[in-house]
Amino acid sequence: MTTALTMVKTGGKYANEKFFGVRHVQCILCFFCLAMSYAWRVNLSVALVAMTDNSTSLAQNTTNTGVAPSEPGFDFFNSERYYNFTQKEKGSLQASFFFGYIVTQVPGGYIAQRYGAKTMLMYGLGIAALITMLSPMSLQFGWVALAVMRFVMGLAQGAVHPATHALLAKWSPADERGMLGTLCYSGAQFGTVVMLATSGFIADSVLGWPSIFYLGGACGFIWMVFWYLFSASTPEEHRLISPGELKYITDSRSDGKMQSAEKLAPTPWKAIFSSMPFLSLLVVHCTHMFGYWLLLMQIPTYMKKIYHVDIKQGALLSSLPYMVMLLLSFFFVWLSKVLQKKEGMSLSFNRKIFNSIGHWIPMLSLIALGYVPADNAPLAVTLLTLTVGISGATYLGFQVNHIDLSPNYAGTLMGITNCAANVMSGIAPVIVGQIVVDETSVTEWRLVFLLAAAFYFLGNLLFVIFGRTEVQWWDSPRDNKEDAEQGTPLAPNGQVK
Repeated sequence: MTTALTMVKTGGKYANEKFFGVRHVQCILCFFCLAMSYAWRVNLSVALVAMTDNSTSLAQNTTNTGVAPSEPGFDFFNSERYYNFTQKEKGSLQASFFFGYIVTQVPGGYIAQRYGAKTMLMYGLGIAALITMLSPMSLQFGWVALAVMRFVMGLAQGAVHPATHALLAKWSPADERGMLGTLCYSGAQFGTVVMLATSGFIADSVLGWPSIFYLGGACGFIWMVFWYLFSASTPEEHRLISPGELKYITDSRSDGKMQSAEKLAPTPWKAIFSSMPFLSLLVVHCTHMFGYWLLLMQIPTYMKKIYHVDIKQGALLSSLPYMVMLLLSFFFVWLSKVLQKKEGMSLSFNRKIFNSIGHWIPMLSLIALGYVPADNAPLAVTLLTLTVGISGATYLGFQVNHIDLSPNYAGTLMGITNCAANVMSGIAPVIVGQIVVDETSVTEWRLVFLLAAAFYFLGNLLFVIFGRTEVQWWDSPRDNKEDAEQGTPLAPNGQVK
């Protein structure tokens, strides 16, 4: 049937290529990889509400180290213990993940380019799954022990985004880059939705709040089996790909020349850090992640303290913005395709218009959110949903711009920008801890939202002015056999740099 096929022109001939192919399988696996990664990150923000439930007498009598005087000894499941943490301790627990996460970003991207994204994602998710399952037990040695576990989890997950970008650069045809990138990275919202929507019910189960960590870790080990059996770092390495799909991908994935891992030129660090398109990408990634993670980590506390919802209701309401973001991200993919078909609608305009939608509309709703009174919960939920949901447009903006600029070094570029962005993410909960001294103060939360709005405005403005979608000169090797084998990048004037 013609609806199930895409006509692809390759080498002057047309070949029927299936609408759903092996490249989509890779992206679906990455979808669940990102889903678990984000679920494991956000699980602490929700579990903190459950494990510090002041309605229990045990919580009121527990010391800051997390050891209840009435319960000596080691409890394997740790399901009956509750803890009192100060706001600064909560901020430190949430930030500890990011301080580990930033360390392995750039090395992870480089290793994924050299040795394959499959291996990096396999080991990274496996270690993170194990750490997730051990987290409740670590609390019996004090909150610092949990902070250390979160730091190690950050180290393990540091290569997830760079490796995913490295895999996308190899697997995605240029015309499908936005769609496949959205398919991969929308897993982040799926994982967030599942964790926020179900955590309250999970915490009420027989095992208590620790089961939030145990069930999540178990899912990670199941994913590893499917990843090992059905993934590959490049189309050329996959044993099940059809010749037609392989040719389609290799002929259309980049305007420049894709280099093999063995012949990849040394990373052109000087050219990268002197490139204005890359620097604008770096800034917008940082400002976006500051606002995004500030909301992600603080929504459960904000909903509970300002609008007085219990954890179960708070979890469901907190998941709503990310469900909307998940749905809107695919709507924006459709809209992008419609705009691309219009004459004169360039890829550059497409990237910038969607990036603007994903930043400046949330900026306005964040400003409005800061002025919502404590007795108007429905309006607050509406503005939170709009702020987070509309940001799904950025998947078609800066999120895939690394591959636009440099398909060969996309993993390294993502490592650099994601490293810097997550420094901002780690700082966000610490800043909240400093600004929000009284968690029931609408005025203090307003300052937090206004700060995030200012970041959104500045980051996108720079991307609109300086962002580009053309493959940069430092990505492509010389167009002759000797230099192509050596992978020597070209300077702007065509001379070897």
